[in-house]
Amino acid sequence: MVGRPMVHLSAAKQASGEAVYCDDIPHYENELYLTLVTSTKAHAKIISVDSTEAQKVPGFVCFVSAKDVPGSNITGMKNDETIFAEDTVTCVGHIIGGVVADTQEHSRRAARVVKIMYEELTPIVTIEEAIEKESFFDLVRKIEKGNIHKGFEEADHIVEGEIHIGGQEHFYLETHCTIAVPKGEDGEMELFVSTQNAAVTQDFTAKAVGVPSNRIVVRVKRMGGGFGGKETRSTIVSTAVAVAAVKTGCPVRCMLDRDEDMLISGGRHPFWGQYKVGFKKNGRITGLEVSYYSNGGNSVDLSYGVMDRALFHMDNTYNIPNIKGIGKVCKTNLSANTAFRGFGGPQGMMVAECWMSDIALKCGLPAEEVRKLNLYNEGDLTHFNQKLEGFTLRRCWEECLVNSDYHSRRKLIDEFNQQNRWKKRGMAIIPTKFGISFTVPFLNQAGALVHVYTDGSVLVTHGGTEMGQGLHTKMIQVASRTLGIPTSKIHISETSTNTVPNASPTAASVSADINGMAVSNACQTILKRLEPIKCANPTGSWEDWVSAAYQDCVSLSATGFYRIPDLGYDFEKNEGKAFHYFSYGVACSEVEIDCLTGDHKNLRTDIVMDVGTSLNPAIDIGQIEGAFVQGLGLFTLEELRYSPEGNLYTRGPGMYKLPAFGDIPSEFHVSLLRDCPNSKAIYSSKAVGEPPLFLSASVFYAIKDAIFSARMESGLNQPFRLDSPATPERIRNACVDVFTKLCPSAEPGTFKPWSVRA
Repeated sequence: MVGRPMVHLSAAKQASGEAVYCDDIPHYENELYLTLVTSTKAHAKIISVDSTEAQKVPGFVCFVSAKDVPGSNITGMKNDETIFAEDTVTCVGHIIGGVVADTQEHSRRAARVVKIMYEELTPIVTIEEAIEKESFFDLVRKIEKGNIHKGFEEADHIVEGEIHIGGQEHFYLETHCTIAVPKGEDGEMELFVSTQNAAVTQDFTAKAVGVPSNRIVVRVKRMGGGFGGKETRSTIVSTAVAVAAVKTGCPVRCMLDRDEDMLISGGRHPFWGQYKVGFKKNGRITGLEVSYYSNGGNSVDLSYGVMDRALFHMDNTYNIPNIKGIGKVCKTNLSANTAFRGFGGPQGMMVAECWMSDIALKCGLPAEEVRKLNLYNEGDLTHFNQKLEGFTLRRCWEECLVNSDYHSRRKLIDEFNQQNRWKKRGMAIIPTKFGISFTVPFLNQAGALVHVYTDGSVLVTHGGTEMGQGLHTKMIQVASRTLGIPTSKIHISETSTNTVPNASPTAASVSADINGMAVSNACQTILKRLEPIKCANPTGSWEDWVSAAYQDCVSLSATGFYRIPDLGYDFEKNEGKAFHYFSYGVACSEVEIDCLTGDHKNLRTDIVMDVGTSLNPAIDIGQIEGAFVQGLGLFTLEELRYSPEGNLYTRGPGMYKLPAFGDIPSEFHVSLLRDCPNSKAIYSSKAVGEPPLFLSASVFYAIKDAIFSARMESGLNQPFRLDSPATPERIRNACVDVFTKLCPSAEPGTFKPWSVRA
């Protein structure tokens, strides 16, 4: 079944509502409910916490706080967080405690009347404030190659600029949810969690409740979306729930409301990129210097890894002989920002396309010509000295130009813009190159466990989790191909820490690669054991061979394991292999903007994506479309707004604009590049989860192209700044005309804004 467009195994169950998610699990007889009590101040000392009023609410059981933690209250990826705040809160939404009651309603009512007294301290909210006050986390990353001074000396032109890229809320359909069930002996506990990272959930829970990891079992059936938001931040809920379960001795459940989830769990890192780029008259780049600042929030979490990937992708797909990039993570009083599909890559590449668009405008050349001129070639070295092998990007580029009918449509757009003053169209073609691997080498490993039962049915377990992306479907296809049996005989029930231990998180787009190899490895072990039996009965059926193996006392269970070989990069020496391989893609988008309102329509998008030899074309095309629309939200719609005091205003879909049906391009064509097998992954496939997301930048730069046409009408023909997301306000104000001059923006510093961007 590998390579077939097999339907997602849970599709019918999800469409009909039969699919069981964490909160759908039936309630236990003595189950209690936890509601978190969180800070309303961004930075303050806790003077007192009074739960007297809460105790009067019917069904109240207890209030849990730091003093109730039986193990360690210290948690977080860098041990710089607490399960419950003790003396100080460092963001709005910082968990101080929790109310346990007999029902969800009673628990929430009681939590609302817990009184907390604070002594307020000055918060740091934005990247600009953090830079001004020098509030950074310790690690400063740098990648340098060539001679940057020589690069600028050789240049005919030098352009300097900056761009701010806003954060993004994950907005998975299922919010964070945990059910913790204490077993009553030896400190054992079972947790049902909506998480991408069962192993870290197990580890953090064990430390919190003071038992070894072998007493904790974490089980994940499926998630209603993850996107990176459940890679580490799910632990802030699961550890608190586990502590409550230990204190009460009863099963405890907690599922966050949408506004709680948006407030507490962090999102994509906002980035501020400053650049200086030198280039020849023909657009050929000679030197580039970039500084990245990200808003990490109140703890490190995965911010260092996100910054690493931003620096690895600061070239996007362009060969830059002399390059220097520096990355700093700002420490602020916001909820810790975390992994989000792309993991810093889109932010790094967005800055690259910003200076690339400036180069085209400065040279007065078509943007697609300047981009093509600077593309890498097969065998080139990246700025982190990795050789590009199997470089299919130029094929994707040429195919996208043809599929989109680029040049003839460009002429039609120019004609449209000459005939219309207040409506303008724009088009952009944008490439992407995305490195595949965890940038932390030891995470590039996976395990699997395969059982064959005497009736011939097969149960597969692997370390990856299912969050709607179709991983389990692909793993069943892999097992089917390896064992040579129909997919109907194979089942995956769930992911759990007692079947596959120490699993890496389902992240970095590598899950099908590494878990697929592990599943295949386990299946091959079983096949080797069956070989003598098959030789003795070559005309027998699968069931015959399995039955004979059982009667001959041959083991029908096997573990599988895989690690990606030869990975490891040294930032100090700028050498080593950062990625196993790269995924490539190109998108061309056309938009129409209304110069008077700033509204825009996505008219057409053509995508060509290299996914190797696809394991499942239907799922892969779905991933490409989904990633593109999520990126559309990031670059044109979704904007997180905070009060100057650090309070999140945008806490639900009423204030936070998500992509809707009308935002999907009216014409949307996705094609997979043919005849490009990838020798480095299972059955010649390629990763597909994160790489397509950045292609939606083609919409952003199409908007910028349309705005440039509007500015030309006002006599402005120089590069201009457009921050992301390209909201109607930004589009409208960038279309400088007689009306914008009538209402100039107030100078920063002359007023207190109602809201700020992080």
